[in-house]
Amino acid sequence: MKRGNWRSSGRDRHRQHSQSQWRSRHRSLPGFYFDPEKNRYFRLLPGHNNCNPLTKEGLQKKEEERKRSALLAEDDGSRKVRKEMDPNMNLIPRVFSLCRLVHEVKVSGMQRHRLGVQSSNSTSPNTDNFHLIVADSACERVFTVNDVSHGGCKYGIMNFHGCRKGSLSVEMCDNLYFTNRKVNSVCWASVTHTDSHVLLCLVGISQTPGCVSLLPASLFSNFNPDQPGMLCSFKISTAWSCAWCLNPQADKTFSTGLSRRVIVTDAVTGRRATYLAGSDVLAQQFAVRAPVLFNGCRSGEIFSIDLRQRDRGRSHGWKTSRFFQESAITSIQLLQDENYLLAADMLGKIKLWDIRVKRSVKQYEGHHNEYAYLPIHVNEPEGLLLAVGQDCYTRLWSLHDSRLLRTIPSPHPAGKDSIPNVVFSSQLGGSRGLPGLLMAVRHDLYYYSYNKDYQDGLTLEGQC
Repeated sequence: MKRGNWRSSGRDRHRQHSQSQWRSRHRSLPGFYFDPEKNRYFRLLPGHNNCNPLTKEGLQKKEEERKRSALLAEDDGSRKVRKEMDPNMNLIPRVFSLCRLVHEVKVSGMQRHRLGVQSSNSTSPNTDNFHLIVADSACERVFTVNDVSHGGCKYGIMNFHGCRKGSLSVEMCDNLYFTNRKVNSVCWASVTHTDSHVLLCLVGISQTPGCVSLLPASLFSNFNPDQPGMLCSFKISTAWSCAWCLNPQADKTFSTGLSRRVIVTDAVTGRRATYLAGSDVLAQQFAVRAPVLFNGCRSGEIFSIDLRQRDRGRSHGWKTSRFFQESAITSIQLLQDENYLLAADMLGKIKLWDIRVKRSVKQYEGHHNEYAYLPIHVNEPEGLLLAVGQDCYTRLWSLHDSRLLRTIPSPHPAGKDSIPNVVFSSQLGGSRGLPGLLMAVRHDLYYYSYNKDYQDGLTLEGQC
């Protein structure tokens, strides 16, 4: 090496070392932010002092978006075992059944596919953002609530069809049924047959009080447009939650959770029973084996009502079970044996409760929530618990040992209006359907398949 080059190289190394030391000493200057990409400092300004400010909130959002993009790129690339899963799990003695292990491996290998939605009433693609999606009991249909541009809502039903070649097709049937009211809660209702209707809780506006509407699913079908079935509305002031009872002892009965009370209504006769509560009732679910209603409140209280009891006084003696979490309950899910209940709250805590002893027996870590009304989803055949956080990440846990199995980033940048809605099923599309996760974000629909042979772009007409 020439002497001049050696000296120049030495000076460059010394200069780089000096600059590195200077940046490390001054990188945390109060009131300033060092951008490593531009190699300079920027002053942190309050959000209202500049038309294009550089704020702490903006920097944090930029960093979160960088992490989301990196994780999304990893999802799009070669499938690897997630960092939440122990890379040496096969070396650690575990009492896992082979079936459970297979499910966990499938979760780690799910890949994203974008689905095209074919509309029965229009050839143009869907441009209305999804607000809610709720699957029926067989996961053949998914009821959707979409926000429209003028501020109202549009309802529809997506029909799914699986194919033996490994494809999934989606057809949207909407009735152009618009409302200016916000939809707080939705559930399927079995009035004339299983999942024959949809129950919606609508918020009141101006001089119009809130109500609960019972819509026949046939309104969103091309087969019997002239026979929509029973369509009715109940004058019930703003309801936060609703549930439909499938127990024969309370046939055709539904409940609504309101501010400091619960109303149980017979959908045929209109007869009502009111139960006073100490807080707003934000989540509800009926048991199937007995006419018992479980409720989750803003105060963190979880209590049950046995509809067979006559006492509905202020003594709250009709509460057959009662236990508490630390924050407002956003979602509850009964397991099939009805001895255990999952509850999520606004502190991001998800707990599994043993109802018999009124004690929390498991906690699922990693969920993110501060104030949003977010549901949780359970698939017991696959042994999975799912929840979408306020940070727009979808997380999947092992239901049995509470291990975090997978964290899925949203395909869209995080935001209050882009929190994904999900449905998970072992048979999406019915008995011939495909297993996997359905995700609706903004106006797009995605499918994360269990089946590694899933083929994009196939249609029923061309391949089934």
